[in-house]
Amino acid sequence: MDARLRCHVIARRFALLLAALCAMAPAASQDDDVEALPERLSATGLYVDGSTTQVRPDVWRFTPQYPLWSDGADKQRWIRLPAGGVIDASDPDAWRFPPGTRLWKEFSHGGQRIETRVIALQRNGAWRYATYVWNADGSDAILAPAGGLAAWPVGVAPQGRYDVPARADCTSCHEGAAQPVLGFSALQLSSDRDAGAAHAQPRRADDIDLAGLIARGVLRNAPTAWTTRPPRIAAASPTERAALGYLHANCGHCHNRSGNGVPLRLTLAQSALDPETSRHDTLASAVAVEGRYRAPALAGRHLIEPRAPAASVLDARMRSRQPQLQMPPLGTHLVDDAGLALVERWIHHLSPSEEKQP
Repeated sequence: MDARLRCHVIARRFALLLAALCAMAPAASQDDDVEALPERLSATGLYVDGSTTQVRPDVWRFTPQYPLWSDGADKQRWIRLPAGGVIDASDPDAWRFPPGTRLWKEFSHGGQRIETRVIALQRNGAWRYATYVWNADGSDAILAPAGGLAAWPVGVAPQGRYDVPARADCTSCHEGAAQPVLGFSALQLSSDRDAGAAHAQPRRADDIDLAGLIARGVLRNAPTAWTTRPPRIAAASPTERAALGYLHANCGHCHNRSGNGVPLRLTLAQSALDPETSRHDTLASAVAVEGRYRAPALAGRHLIEPRAPAASVLDARMRSRQPQLQMPPLGTHLVDDAGLALVERWIHHLSPSEEKQP
């Protein structure tokens, strides 16, 4: 098959897929408190009319300092607050957003946009999740079915396949945390950025950050100390700070003390309000603590075995991609070598008494 014919076949298959997506998109809800999901990303309020590249002026770009691993995908993120809306930071670790808030996250590989995820806070106080799949020419993205798309063939993606998440996958991660908005928080937006963070993207000139939110008056009731001492993760070393930040971003949305996550003692979420206590909680719940999960592939029994990454359950589960064993359980087919190496360096330098330190 020559190159032109092959391109034609690929384009035809893509067109058929998009037609199927449109047919599978859910009908608009009749509930007045639930906004209908537009069939196209261009209608969600991210871009100016007639464009899918120029972002609206009332939409802010942001870059969290501890990104989530997604098999090496490049990402862009944006947020828009409703006119006159403000964020309530009375709980510094669980901001409350005004109804009408929308966030977008774009995933791409090799410069090709693949999907854009949207979460929106409705008038009834519930968050709504949607994913839009980009068409072949990049002119727009189509609403994906609620059940997602498993192993969707995408040539530029790792292993030539890509999983578009089901909405149930979105809720399982986002709603396990104290606040469903995961990457837009005090720790993630702090101007005291961690130079050792794995896969860190530099802050862009047009990014909104914690200081910018406070200066614009759209973040209310935040601790006054944040204006002079931006929040940061408490740690005994730069390596520990980066490792705890990585675990916070990749694991903390399920392993936390909010009451919404998994029913385990293991705590990997870090606090902007009380960083020393959250560090202690992580160490006390993981270091030399016996794990509940048993599998032949696990060489050790402690979640973290001080100075022995290879004997640590945490390390083994990060390293595995067996469906019953891997952690995180969703959103990745490839082991994050850089993140794993960072966590292993941290474990290698932990002392056996570390978990007892206040």
